[in-house]
Amino acid sequence: MAHKGSTGARRQRERALAERRREKLARRTAPKEPRPPRETTPDGVDPDIAHIVPGPQPAPSDEDD
Repeated sequence: MAHKGSTGARRQRERALAERRREKLARRTAPKEPRPPRETTPDGVDPDIAHIVPGPQPAPSDEDD
């Protein structure tokens, strides 16, 4: 014997699942927001180390106190 009212709850759950699927599909097919343009660097220059200037290193401090 089936539980009374279980069909209505199941139907409601199935509708909610179908609605979530539709929303997900709409999000996936919607055009994505354009990203801001990246800063351009000269060819052959790594942008992670472009700001580093080679030269003598500072002397280590005395930490033997």
